[in-house]
Amino acid sequence: MHIPNIILPGYLAGASDYIVIEKTLRSQGHPAIVVPLKWWEWLPTVGGRSIAPILEKLDLTVEQVRSEYGVSKVNIIGHSAGGWLARIYLGDQPYYDHIWKARDRVAKLVTLGTPHRSLEPWTRKNLGFVNDNYPDAFYEDVQYICVAGRSVYGEKSLSKWVTYSSYELTCGTGNTWGDGITPIEAAHLSGAENLIFEGVHHSPKAGTWYGSPEIIDDWVKYL
Repeated sequence: MHIPNIILPGYLAGASDYIVIEKTLRSQGHPAIVVPLKWWEWLPTVGGRSIAPILEKLDLTVEQVRSEYGVSKVNIIGHSAGGWLARIYLGDQPYYDHIWKARDRVAKLVTLGTPHRSLEPWTRKNLGFVNDNYPDAFYEDVQYICVAGRSVYGEKSLSKWVTYSSYELTCGTGNTWGDGITPIEAAHLSGAENLIFEGVHHSPKAGTWYGSPEIIDDWVKYL
């Protein structure tokens, strides 16, 4: 049996947006479940506050799946912010007085369009904590697979302004390629299996995205 997969939604997203990934993985023989989040459960974390409430839901799901399938380890698939949140979950340093230390329960961490670094002030407490304590593909006993999309080039034009601004706030450069939200260079980690998929957008609203069945076919082989 394949290792079960836990899907962690991105910032301000609920589980319903990721059911397509869960169903596609299951249809291919990969057990999968989305962390049962509602979008509004992210609200207490807005403005750089603690994301511990989300990690608690992740931990409950991990333990539920480990018990249900009788396994010691799971894979975590994190979309967008879900990817760097999972890096806190793996760690052994106190985060708001809690130590998750889940590295011995996770075989692989797959990140989809995750901004693993950012220049935005509100991210410093959380994302700064991640990169200060667990830089790059930090744990040798966890396999990191980082997927980036290459679909939109950032430009200072009316149609590309949101993309340009997002890229610039993330990596300091707006004129670069990415998935429309996360630039490629920020979606990768040194020491990880770093992948680039052409034509992939950050979210389903833009069209082909990381959760489109044909794109899942490209990264499922790494599970």
